[in-house]
Amino acid sequence: MKVLFIGGTGLISQAVSRLAVERGIELYLFNRGERSSFVPQGAQVIQGDIRDKEKAAGALKDYEFDAVVDWIAFTPEHVQTDIDLFTGKTKQYIYISSASAYQKPQRNYLITEETPLVNPYWQYSRDKIASEELLLEAYQNSGFPVTIVRPSHTYGDTAIPAALTSWSNPWSLVERIRKGQPLVIHGDGTSLWTLTHNSDFAKGFVGLLGHPEAIGEAIHITSDEVLNWNQIYAAIGEAAGREPKVVHISTDFIAANTPPGTADGLIGDQGVSSVFDNSKIKRLVPDFEAAVPFAEGVKRSVAWFEAHPECCTVDQEWSKMLDGLIAKHGVDAKLLTYYV
Repeated sequence: MKVLFIGGTGLISQAVSRLAVERGIELYLFNRGERSSFVPQGAQVIQGDIRDKEKAAGALKDYEFDAVVDWIAFTPEHVQTDIDLFTGKTKQYIYISSASAYQKPQRNYLITEETPLVNPYWQYSRDKIASEELLLEAYQNSGFPVTIVRPSHTYGDTAIPAALTSWSNPWSLVERIRKGQPLVIHGDGTSLWTLTHNSDFAKGFVGLLGHPEAIGEAIHITSDEVLNWNQIYAAIGEAAGREPKVVHISTDFIAANTPPGTADGLIGDQGVSSVFDNSKIKRLVPDFEAAVPFAEGVKRSVAWFEAHPECCTVDQEWSKMLDGLIAKHGVDAKLLTYYV
């Protein structure tokens, strides 16, 4: 197959790019060339910016693909650009949506692809829902060959996943653990969550490329391992080599005492128990299996950062925000004795 990834070097897509090349796919990446270290050997890079529609059209005008995947489309405007660019030029267009688009809180603890899409708490999720609607309308009206994929919380070597964390400087979490500084877990830490290693996600995703039964369908791809947040933070601490100190604070209190937008993803996604039924991806891709437990995956992540000390940067503003939140909650961090 001849496949185009728009992006292709991000947290999730880098693992998919590697596996696609390993499986003999002729892979092209269309991006700005800013993360060349994550381009797998054998992939071809077409340099450009998908946000500049005219220039993107010029760079891609001589190409046709069996499948096109946009890893960086977040809004209906982004999706409309793709519809305009790739109508008649690909046999399959895969949109990367988000499992955060599912109803919050959902009516049933087990999430399937039939779970309603509604999220009044997070604009990111509402934009994904609107993008899905636009694409399905194009499929129904003109046959635009869309497949929708909904990842949940997916991580890899370059991420240390948590809830209230610094997304731009994930090593900050390990730094606080090793210094004995407290972390914050929302609620009592017993809500359920699903974390998926990007290498596992890749196995399911690559199996959907060129799959005729995936056209017009929405599919989520997640691990079957379900942990509560206390277990997740305990695993991060084990990987960091020190038992983490934690403070349990209600989600409402976190939202009320952090900068606007800080807790949107917590209220609209991570603060709600999420358990997924993966029957659909297993039916479409029978060899899909999520084989990396979180305890192992997060150890890989910590080891990767230790091997790349230039990436072990600390977000001081985030750390100050955390300390301020704990202080407002009436906890003296110096006397803290709560452990996961």
